[in-house]
Amino acid sequence: MSTVPVKIKPLDHYEGLALPAYETPQSAGMDLRAAVPADEPVSIPPGEWRLIPVGIAIALPAGFEAQVRPRSGLAAKHGISCVNTPGTVDADYRGEIRVNLINHGQANFVVNRGDRIAQMIIAPVTQAVWEIADTLDETTRGTGGFGSTGTK
Repeated sequence: MSTVPVKIKPLDHYEGLALPAYETPQSAGMDLRAAVPADEPVSIPPGEWRLIPVGIAIALPAGFEAQVRPRSGLAAKHGISCVNTPGTVDADYRGEIRVNLINHGQANFVVNRGDRIAQMIIAPVTQAVWEIADTLDETTRGTGGFGSTGTK
């Protein structure tokens, strides 16, 4: 497993929260914590979404991105996910990371200060260089999509 140095700037409203961390030695993602005020939890009714601050800004090295993804436990237990998943944090972005949580569940969901609400993965980026073509290579699948390969 490789590592890459990433600068992190805890913002004023992050005070007292633990930095994102890998929970196990083989974890791919670091948990992000809600940096909402302790006296102002955020309520997310079923079918609605809220933008939740995590109180940090980062400086990724060129050639890397951060992906913000849902936590599987929140999805399985409460129907909580991220609206755009994965969310991408580009290497040249320096603002606060925020998580757009959506409630697909049946009950109101409350986000409290310090709750682990998403996970962040640091990944290398490959940029495409387009090559205009009149034809594309033939494949067995061809133009089939949206379930064309079956369900079993």
